[in-house]
Amino acid sequence: MNQMTREIIVKFSPMWTNKQIWEFDQLNEELSFDLVYVKPGKYEESAWKSKSSYPDSDIREVVVRTFDNMIDGEELWIANKGKTSLDTKNVAYLMAVLTDIMIEEEVCLNFRIDKNCLVASIDRDADVIDCKEFFEEFYHLATGFNYEIDTGIPDDETEAEMYLTRLQEDFDEKMKTKLGEDYLPGNNDPDTLNAE
Repeated sequence: MNQMTREIIVKFSPMWTNKQIWEFDQLNEELSFDLVYVKPGKYEESAWKSKSSYPDSDIREVVVRTFDNMIDGEELWIANKGKTSLDTKNVAYLMAVLTDIMIEEEVCLNFRIDKNCLVASIDRDADVIDCKEFFEEFYHLATGFNYEIDTGIPDDETEAEMYLTRLQEDFDEKMKTKLGEDYLPGNNDPDTLNAE
């Protein structure tokens, strides 16, 4: 993990849980941001009015739809709607949301604050250890196993299910102790839990 990313994670730690993201979304139903893709080192304030900008947009929709921009090496600059800067209160939220999206892609990100905006890009220099460190900072967003090594999961399907359920319960207990009411068991959001 690069130094700037490490510093911003430390500054805003602990990273938000899914419950905190969900609650923030509920309190800010129409939440949107101004987003712009910029080649590294080429940022100018005029970029916010360019074809690469996405004013007044949903962060999840834009990042999923434009993920190729990040793969092509562009940086995503994020500001509050109608401004060219970002309120500090939105930084931890955005970092958690972006990381949650990237878990699916198994991609580590670099974060930095530049010109009062959050800037995110793919960490192209990340090795396995960097990725492990990065995602461990966001441990509440994903749980999983490394299937390339012997994890001790039984071959029998019923036994394996019991084993994994016990591991999840142990993990939930540990997180509940550490995070209290901010943690949702099984990495769910309240809507999912209430639907069951």
